[in-house]
Amino acid sequence: MTLLELQQIKESELAARKKIVLRCCMAAGCMSLDSKGVKERLEKAVDEAGLQDEVEVVGVGCMKLCCVGPLVQADPDSPLYTNVTADNAPAIIAALKGGKAKLEQADPQAPFFTQQKSIVLANSGRIDPERIESYIAVDGYAALLHALTEHTPKDVIEVIVNSGLRGRGGAGFPTGLKWSTVAKSPGAKKYIICNADEGDPGAFMDRSVLESDPHCILEGMAIAAYAVGADQGFIYARAEYPLAISRLQNAIKQAKRLGILGSGIFDSPFNFNIDLRIGAGAFVCGEETALMASVEGKRGTPHPRPPFPAEKGLWDCPTLINNVETIANIAPIYRNGAEWFAGIGTEKSKGTKVFALAGNIKNTGLIEVPMGTPLRMIVEEMGGGAPGGKKIKAVQTGGPSGGCIPAQHLDTPVDYESLTILGSIMGSGGMIVMDDSTQMVDVARFFMEFCMDESCGKCIPCRAGTVQMHHLLEKILARKATPRDLAKLEELCDMVKNTSLCGLGQTAPNPVVSTLRFFRNEYEELLIPETNCPHPATPTAATAI
Repeated sequence: MTLLELQQIKESELAARKKIVLRCCMAAGCMSLDSKGVKERLEKAVDEAGLQDEVEVVGVGCMKLCCVGPLVQADPDSPLYTNVTADNAPAIIAALKGGKAKLEQADPQAPFFTQQKSIVLANSGRIDPERIESYIAVDGYAALLHALTEHTPKDVIEVIVNSGLRGRGGAGFPTGLKWSTVAKSPGAKKYIICNADEGDPGAFMDRSVLESDPHCILEGMAIAAYAVGADQGFIYARAEYPLAISRLQNAIKQAKRLGILGSGIFDSPFNFNIDLRIGAGAFVCGEETALMASVEGKRGTPHPRPPFPAEKGLWDCPTLINNVETIANIAPIYRNGAEWFAGIGTEKSKGTKVFALAGNIKNTGLIEVPMGTPLRMIVEEMGGGAPGGKKIKAVQTGGPSGGCIPAQHLDTPVDYESLTILGSIMGSGGMIVMDDSTQMVDVARFFMEFCMDESCGKCIPCRAGTVQMHHLLEKILARKATPRDLAKLEELCDMVKNTSLCGLGQTAPNPVVSTLRFFRNEYEELLIPETNCPHPATPTAATAI
């Protein structure tokens, strides 16, 4: 593959494009509502109307407003049709000919759309994820070509360092610094891993990116591999994402066919291959040392650090691990420049962040906003607030590792530091909204049950501590707990946080700690006086082991 050949593919794809492109969402959410049937009926309606030379129906990735799918939209200048069924196809085609379709529509000028800034999701809902030519037509793989033919690995790392990109997997570690460490680590063999083991309840950001724009992940991984000196990459995705896996497999085959993966990429000395590894759905495998163990074919349990993966990772070789969203930012940064990316967001949190809006909110779906966007704008303006006239009570960010932010703090900007101050984290991007009917102790119990079930059991603080905390939360909800039990719960939170082996245990108490901080009254209202309690024996740590 050469620059000329890449340009020829782009020009050919654009030249073959018809006057009107009718985009139909073929992401998992819409497909569960038979968007495949909608697309087939639209194609038939185009033929019946004799518009084959003017209109093409294209299956695309997520179109973001998931709550009203299936979604269909025509380019150029067409309404976004919502809740589309196969029976609506003739009316949509008639509207293309000047008729009026009496179908449900979303307002493209609504804050949900106008307040977004798409970098990671720029191609989502715009290109056909099944065709590499569709990705090349929007300058796909141009960044990789530019890196390989015009820059040294050191130059590439400098671009990422200057961009200010931080890891989007939760901790927010500077991406450029991680790359630099791997590049400097001695070793004849190095690896790169894309962590696509998205396991937070209510989170679907990474899945949507993989389903909608798989080639951006391959391109980002290839650029990263060139920068750090790796020749083998792995994408670790959970088996619950069959559509994402299928499209990744297809994308890898297409890239190999064109010589964009393999040996001598773009006539350079750079060789790089990518393989898929399918996880069985263990939440702990989102932790990088557990993930590497799983890739190696071992049981997915974490091990102490140091040594860190950048120095001694997969098969004891230096290994770079970034999550899906981090990698999806690489090609856009390289195409547009470090200064462009650094000019978006806040001083310490650069760029944009993708969130999956879920819970008690009108507009559920995917959004991408600049770092520093106030929570209030996200949940009240873009999300449309709570349905049924209710009020928003809290927002959970960071999943089981995060915390609940109360309504009085909705003016908080969404960035790494501000969320940490409130006892939460950015996390990978799950955002669950709760209205005023939500019982916050029950929310804490739900997340604790999740952490308890997902604990790998390797270290006692997490294995036994999460069981004890869950027991106490159930006891409180059953109105059988006393102030002494509440004190014990707080003591356990501190112990599990400070003594657990990995991030799962260390962050498991966060939902409890944050709800105790902001909604303590809800806990205290459920307590009974010490004098009324027969003090049944609480299971000991030994019983839970």
